[in-house]
Amino acid sequence: MNISYNWLKEYLPLDLRPDEVAAALTSTGLETGSVNEVQPVRGGLKGLVIGEVLTCTAHPNSDRLHLTTVDVGSGAPLQIVCGAPNVAAGQKVIVATVGTTLYSGEEKLVIKRSKIRGVESFGMICAEDEIGLGADHSGILVLPAEAKTGTPAGAYYGLESDYVLEVDITPNRVDATSHYGLARDLAAWLTQAGRPAALRRPSVEAFRIDRPAPAVTVEVIDREACLRYSGLTLRGVSVKESPAWLKNRLQTIGLRPINNVVDITNFILHELGQPLHAFDAAKIRGNRVVVRTLPEGTKFVTLDGVERTLSGEDLMICSAEAPMCIAGVFGGLDSGVTEQTTDVFLESACFHPAWVRRTARRFGLNTDASFRFERGLDPNQTVYVLKRAALLVKELAGGEITGDIQDLYPEEVKPYPVDITYRKINTLIGQEIPAGTVKRILASLEMEIVSETAEGLSLRVPVYRTDVRREVDVIEDILRIYGYNRVEVGEQLRSTLSYRTPADHSYRLENLISEQLCGAGFHEIINNSQTRLACYDGLTMYPEATAVRLLNPLSADLNAMRRTLLFGGLQSIACNISHKNRNLRLFEFGNCYAFHAEEQKPEETRSGFRETYRLGLWMCGRRIENSWAHADEEVSVYELKACVQHVLTRLGIDLRKTSEHMISDEVYASGLRLESASGQLLGTLGIINRKLLKGMDIDEEVCYAELSWHTLMKEIRNTGVVFSEIANYPEVKRDLALLLDRDVLFRSVEKTAFESEHKLLKRVELFDVYEGAHLPPDKKSYAVSFYLQDESRTLTDRQIDRVMQKIRAALEQKLGARLR
Repeated sequence: MNISYNWLKEYLPLDLRPDEVAAALTSTGLETGSVNEVQPVRGGLKGLVIGEVLTCTAHPNSDRLHLTTVDVGSGAPLQIVCGAPNVAAGQKVIVATVGTTLYSGEEKLVIKRSKIRGVESFGMICAEDEIGLGADHSGILVLPAEAKTGTPAGAYYGLESDYVLEVDITPNRVDATSHYGLARDLAAWLTQAGRPAALRRPSVEAFRIDRPAPAVTVEVIDREACLRYSGLTLRGVSVKESPAWLKNRLQTIGLRPINNVVDITNFILHELGQPLHAFDAAKIRGNRVVVRTLPEGTKFVTLDGVERTLSGEDLMICSAEAPMCIAGVFGGLDSGVTEQTTDVFLESACFHPAWVRRTARRFGLNTDASFRFERGLDPNQTVYVLKRAALLVKELAGGEITGDIQDLYPEEVKPYPVDITYRKINTLIGQEIPAGTVKRILASLEMEIVSETAEGLSLRVPVYRTDVRREVDVIEDILRIYGYNRVEVGEQLRSTLSYRTPADHSYRLENLISEQLCGAGFHEIINNSQTRLACYDGLTMYPEATAVRLLNPLSADLNAMRRTLLFGGLQSIACNISHKNRNLRLFEFGNCYAFHAEEQKPEETRSGFRETYRLGLWMCGRRIENSWAHADEEVSVYELKACVQHVLTRLGIDLRKTSEHMISDEVYASGLRLESASGQLLGTLGIINRKLLKGMDIDEEVCYAELSWHTLMKEIRNTGVVFSEIANYPEVKRDLALLLDRDVLFRSVEKTAFESEHKLLKRVELFDVYEGAHLPPDKKSYAVSFYLQDESRTLTDRQIDRVMQKIRAALEQKLGARLR
């Protein structure tokens, strides 16, 4: 939020420099990112002074130029060559001395000592367009005779540089979203710093009803959504351009002036933090304002000319016949104030934050008004702000205040009672703060002390402090004004002994696997856990009923929590491919969410919801490209499978105790389901279905694996690292060429071999697969190596043959294998 330093000083007399104000705000928790000087005229008229033309004669070498001597109040008069037709002796003029920089758009002109037609010139007598004070270039700018020679031009015109402070407002500090709100915080800080300053609140004592004639009336139907609605009618106003001071205030903080009435509403928004809306009273049909919702599907054209479809939960400001404004969010196209407006109805209201937030998100609108309403405003200030606005309208646009203020406030919001104890204050802050200091800070924060005991205080917290409800909130406020940097660090170090929890173990292994994957050429990605529900349309694996929907989504594309990591990774792949980066290896750790209605219990709010932590891996493109030593090679699902097996092995899972099952569904064109010995799902991997890829605008083949991290952590809960000596006796390798049915997996061959010989058989490796000529169409050939070893002695040929015969028999019996 942009804050004007000069504007701020209207409410609090400051002797602090702008950078000191920024430091003070930051110390109170309102971080100020930058301080930028803003000049009303570019260059600030620096180097320009008022001079008196002493003599003016014709230039000896030109018919149009004049040779002048000008007194600028500093030493000898300057000789200046001037081409203006209206220059004459005795005039008071603006002089740009040597070294002055003048600006024209983006161009700069530095005044130098020069020769013009053979005569030296030591400056320039300026026209108003040359110094940014107007557009006239017909002649030089001639000042009144009483202008004092030697006066800097900036001082003569009363130009004062302003400074814009860029303040980052945290979501809980809606009370600080205005110049007066920040002045209030600064006043508290100055009081604590021993430099008390009087806070000046704009007075509305001059407010009077000019005519008791009937005014626009107000009716609030949806009282839950509208906490308070105040309105006032002014008749006979003159809508025109705003005065210079008002335009300067708005332009300094980056707002565009529109007209005097609209500019007043924007001015007060940034002055007091209360949004206002001005309606053309002539366009309020039936002379009545109705605050209500409208039927689902109602069409409404907003101020930007966009037709929007309303829902039944959008609060609207309506006339007796038609909608005029989306409450707290955006005005309508046909009800605003224009230069033809003569009667104005001013609205000052307090709408429910949740209603405004839902509507603003639904339409993708983020306005200055919605920003404040969404955070909760003080309903007790609507009438005061309305009076302030009415007085400004009368001052700048004329007119009469007609009829009484329309004020509907069914349930008054009272100050919040909070009890605090000195012991709690000192315990949380970690330092004893004197009771007098605590009470002085509370008074400066406008927190009323209702009663006091030796142990603590009973307070009433102002309604505008919507973030202060508990004792700890008050203590936080005390500390930020007292000063975080004033809390001393003691000489004693206090620590709490802790032990490693399962979460710590999981986190350590997560980092370990991340390093392993990065070493294998993967890049870690982090995607939003909110996703588009439409991604799961038609997927029976992820039924719509199990989706965790967001009640208040940020946008239509982020309206549900993700069920799987898959689609976030595919979006990352699509983005990379569009930027010509197609060779990708990506991984992500993240939570996935699901809702199961059958598990929901009425007494437990969170029952029925599941949150699972998963690891996703994606591969696409080429594993080798543009290599002089190797032909280009596409990635393979088998490479992904190897990566998954390396992850499982690194975690300590015995692959021989896991099982694999072929799958082919709406997600995987071809894939595997990995299960533990107990039948728990460890994860899935495979080649993504082309239909899904097409929906994400991906033409590449993508291989994907998703592992259940929680299940993996349970599987290795009791797994320990076992060391054994290196065997002293050699291992023996025997190869078999097996003829098998095409649907038999190598994992089945491996599992059957180990079941038949678990003592001497150490590992089984597949080194060739053949399908084609000389084989039956439903058969394939596996070339498999079997490695045997005895740690206690060298194996004999008889032992080896006996083991291999046993393995062959098991393969023939269980898998129907035959030797080729």
